[in-house]
Amino acid sequence: MTTAPNAMQKKPPSAFTVFRNRNFTLMWSGQFVDTMGSALTSLAASILIFRLTGSAASVGLMLIATAAPSLLVGLVAGVFVDRYDRKMIMIAANVIRAVLVFLIPLLVPVNIVWLYVIVALSSAVGQFFDPAHESVLPELADEEELAAANSLMAISSFGSTAIGFAASGLIASAANIDWAFYFDAFSFFFGAVCIFLVKIKPLPKIETGSVRLVFQNIQAGMQHLFGTPILRSLFYVSVPVLISFGLSNSLLLPFATRALGATEFEYGIQEGMTSLGFVAGSLLMAGIFNRMHEGPWIAISFLGMGAAGIAYSMTHSIPVAIIILTFSGFMNAPSAIGRRLVMQRNTPREMRGRVNSAFFVARDVLFLVGMGAAGLADLIDVRIMYLIASLLVLFGGIWVLFLPGLRQDALQWRQAISLLRSAPSAPGLSGGRLATPADFDALVGVIPSLSALTFQERESLVQHGHIFDAPSGTAVIHHGDESDAAYFILSGRTMAGFPSPEGGFKRLEEQLQGDFFGEIAALTGVRRTADVIAQEDTTLIQIPAQTLRSLMGNPVLSRLFLTKMTERLNRPSISDLPRFAGVDQQDLKDLRTEPVS
Repeated sequence: MTTAPNAMQKKPPSAFTVFRNRNFTLMWSGQFVDTMGSALTSLAASILIFRLTGSAASVGLMLIATAAPSLLVGLVAGVFVDRYDRKMIMIAANVIRAVLVFLIPLLVPVNIVWLYVIVALSSAVGQFFDPAHESVLPELADEEELAAANSLMAISSFGSTAIGFAASGLIASAANIDWAFYFDAFSFFFGAVCIFLVKIKPLPKIETGSVRLVFQNIQAGMQHLFGTPILRSLFYVSVPVLISFGLSNSLLLPFATRALGATEFEYGIQEGMTSLGFVAGSLLMAGIFNRMHEGPWIAISFLGMGAAGIAYSMTHSIPVAIIILTFSGFMNAPSAIGRRLVMQRNTPREMRGRVNSAFFVARDVLFLVGMGAAGLADLIDVRIMYLIASLLVLFGGIWVLFLPGLRQDALQWRQAISLLRSAPSAPGLSGGRLATPADFDALVGVIPSLSALTFQERESLVQHGHIFDAPSGTAVIHHGDESDAAYFILSGRTMAGFPSPEGGFKRLEEQLQGDFFGEIAALTGVRRTADVIAQEDTTLIQIPAQTLRSLMGNPVLSRLFLTKMTERLNRPSISDLPRFAGVDQQDLKDLRTEPVS
C-alpha cells in the first residue's frame, strides 16, 4: 500500500513567515507608528483634562468622547466598508485624523471644549477605519498563518502603545505636551502612506443604494452576528467584560494618583508596562495559539485578568502595581487575539465590515456604561470600584466555559489542516460498488427529507449511485477536478479546503453524517474549487451530476440543495475562492441574499 510522500510530516509555518508578505509588513509597520501616536494623544488628553479639573468624572467624560461617536455612525460605517474600496477608506480616515489632531494644540488654548470636540470627531472618522482594517487582515494571511498574523498585529498595536504611553508621561512631566499631538498627526500620515503601498483586492462593485438599502445591509450584518452561535456567544460574554474595561480604564489614573500616590510619569510607566505585557503575551501566542481553539484561550485570558485586577485593587506599592498590570496585559493577549480570530473565521468577506462595526458599536456602548460608572469613584473608594471591575472580568471568564461554540476541539483542527496539506498527493477513491435500495434507505435515515422523493426518483438515484468506502486520508475530490458528481455522507467525517496563493490552505468546513458536498460544481459544471479529504473512515454515496440535475425539478431536493448552497456561499472563506467561471455572479449573489422558500 502506498502512502503520501511526507505530506503529513510537513512542519507548520513559522509564526514569522507572514512577514514575507510585503502587504502584511506594510500594514504592520503603518499600524505600529500610527498606534504609537494615538497612544500619545490618548494619554496626553487624559492628563491634560485631569490637570485642569482633578476629577475622575472628567477623565471618564474624555473617554466617553472617544466612544460616543460610534452610536451615531458605527453601524452605517460598516455598510460603507462592505460596499466601497476599503483601502481608500483607510487612507482617507488617516489623513482626516492627522489634520484634526494637528489642530488640538492650536484650538485648545482658545477653549478646552475643542479638545472634546476634536477627540469626538477623530473617533467618528475612526469608525470607518477600524472595521476596514479588521476586514482586510484575513486577506493577507492564510488559515494556518492567521493566528500568528493577528498576534503580530497585536504586537504592532500594543507594543507601540507602550512606547506612546511612556513617551506621553515623559513629555507631560518634562516638556510641552503639545508635542504629543504633533507626533500623532505625523503618525497618521505615515500610516496612510503605508496603506497606499499595500495591494488589497477590491470588493466586487456594488450598485449605489438608497437609505432603505443601507438599513437592510445593517440588518443583514446583525442577523449574521446573532444567527451564528459562536459569534452570538462571543457577543454575550463581551457584555460584562467590556463594561469592566470601560470602568477600569477610567479608574487607572485616579487610582494611580489617589490610592498609590504615583506621579504622572509613574502612571505612564504603568500604562506602558501593561502594553509591554500584552506584547509578550502576543509574541507567545503567535507560536502556541493553534494548540487550542479560541474559546479556552478567551476563558484563560479573562480569568487571569480578573485575578490580576483583584490583586491590583489591594496593592499599596507602585512597583508591585506595575508588575501586576504587566501580568494583566500579558493575560489580555489570548482573548484579544481569540476574539479577532472568531470574527474573521466565522464572517464572510463581504460582511466583515458590518459585523465588525456591530461589535465595535456594542463595545463602545458598553465602554460608555463603564466610563459613566467611573464617576462614582468621586463618591466611593476607588479601590472598591476597581475591585468591582475586576470581578466582572472574572465572571466573564467563567461564563465562557458554558457558552456554545466557544468550546472546540483544536486537535481535530490541526489534523484537518495536516490532511489538507496532503490532499494533492493523497490517494483518491477506489473500489466503489453500485448502490442498492438498502443504501437509499440508509441515506433517507440520515437525510429524512429525501423520503419525499417519488418512486421513479428513488429508482434513478439507486440506479446511478455508487457507494465508496474512503479510509482516513483519502482525497474524495481534488481542486481542479472535473465536476462530474456530488457526494452524500452515510457515515464518517470529511474536511473541505483549498490552497491559498501563499502556499498554505484555507479551511472551509467540516462535513458529518447526513451532509453532502460537491453540489455547486456538479450543478454548474465548473471545475472543483476545493479539496475534500476524509478525516476518518467514511462511507459515501456518489450521485452523477447529470442525475442530480434531472432531479432538481423535485421541490424537496431543490430546496435541500439551494438551502445548503446559500449557507456555503455565506461561509467566511468562500469569497476567497477562485471565481466560479461560467457561473452568473448575479445568481450567486441572489443565493447569498434571497431566502429560500
